[in-house]
Amino acid sequence: MRGVVKAFGPVQALGGVDLEVRAGEVHALLGENGAGKSTLMKVLSGAYRPDGGELVLEGRPYAPRGPQEARARGVAMIYQELALALDLTVEENIVLGAEPRSGPAVDRAARRALAERALARLGEGAPAPDARVAELGPGPRQLVEIARALASEARVIVFDEPTSSLSRRDAEHLFAVVERLRDEGTSVIWIGHFLEEIQRVADRWTVLRDGSTVGTGDVAGTDPSTWVTLMAGRAVEEFFPPREAAPGETLLELDGLAGVPMPDSASLALRRGEILGLAGLVGAGRTELLRALFGLDAVRSGRVRLGGADLGTGTPAQRIDQGFGLASEDRKAEGLALERSIAFNLTLSRPVAARGVLRPAEERGAVERWIASLGVRCRDGAQSIGELSGGNQQKVALARLLHQDADVLLLDEPTRGVDVGAKVEIYRLLGELAAQGKALLVVSSYFPELLGICDRIAVMHRGRLGAARPASEWTETTLLDAAARGEGDAA
Repeated sequence: MRGVVKAFGPVQALGGVDLEVRAGEVHALLGENGAGKSTLMKVLSGAYRPDGGELVLEGRPYAPRGPQEARARGVAMIYQELALALDLTVEENIVLGAEPRSGPAVDRAARRALAERALARLGEGAPAPDARVAELGPGPRQLVEIARALASEARVIVFDEPTSSLSRRDAEHLFAVVERLRDEGTSVIWIGHFLEEIQRVADRWTVLRDGSTVGTGDVAGTDPSTWVTLMAGRAVEEFFPPREAAPGETLLELDGLAGVPMPDSASLALRRGEILGLAGLVGAGRTELLRALFGLDAVRSGRVRLGGADLGTGTPAQRIDQGFGLASEDRKAEGLALERSIAFNLTLSRPVAARGVLRPAEERGAVERWIASLGVRCRDGAQSIGELSGGNQQKVALARLLHQDADVLLLDEPTRGVDVGAKVEIYRLLGELAAQGKALLVVSSYFPELLGICDRIAVMHRGRLGAARPASEWTETTLLDAAARGEGDAA
């Protein structure tokens, strides 16, 4: 891809991007949200037509008029939001839209053979052809998408943040599959924000910033700080900003909290000015704990106390009035109304009103202050939040809790799907909130994040929450061991 240009009205998304991917390599495409990665890949996959530049595939000019034509030329795109028909089988999904036929009817024997050949290339752990996709977990579903690409004889496969929803075990399996594809001569473009994954799986890298190529090179011998500096356009002094932890009195207490379907038992004490992390594997019950605490899921037993007062069970509206704020792990489906404005989303849990009457001018002033305070990149508060990058969407989700003036912040995967620069900004913000006396309960599947920002960490295993220990007493290895074997509650 040479000098690729793409604009949407007055917005220049790509300003002359160069990208060279070799046969049989894994090439990491890096950049902050909004840098142009997704736009560039949509040009490659035929979803967008470039306004300028040149594309060459296997030595021949390449100008697909749509995704189908791109796939016919051997380019497949696997999006972060998987495009699968959940009610169909694995086999049916693999050949969907390209079913082999015998006359007017589908050739079932040929279809099965095609699916089995594609699944065999994935190695051990591939799902069965007859399994319904709806019954599969995130990891196996991703393998179905890969098998679909292989069935179409793709020679270039693009992975867009492929591990964001995977467990560590599924991620390791995916790495092994990608390495196998590379060894077979397939070219892989890997878009991701986890720098240690880039070191683990990629051969070369390219960094985009503001729609332009700003660097490329071999992964071997490159310090990850180089990528961070290129992405941000400045030196990032420290990934996890230092802060002076000074926890105050206990604000929130849970005593044997049990929900439907989880947690089975959760007890903890959260202090003002403290960031308490919740570690665990996918399905351990961390999200369910936050949902039960916030009143989204039913509570079977146990007690919740705030400032020493027993709260009993409550609805989300009551929890908001009591000073709780929740940022969901699923930003797009649960955390934000993507078709509505930034202002609507930011003030949703605390409208700017007097005696039940909205105050538009005061709302605009409040929204502008939060946009400026958190550095949200947008036109203004009237812009649709769905048009923002993931990092800026997450800032608005956090701004809603700050505008709401919540004392207890329940943050579920607060940096999922955001770029490195935005992560550093969010980490700094969380530290500032703790310094203001807020109490933060943070769920994260990224153990370095918990170790870097938390004062204490507790591990959840099969619905049971272990005792919280100072972050300095944990390592990634001990966290993973406790999460996998349930030894955290013995600590």
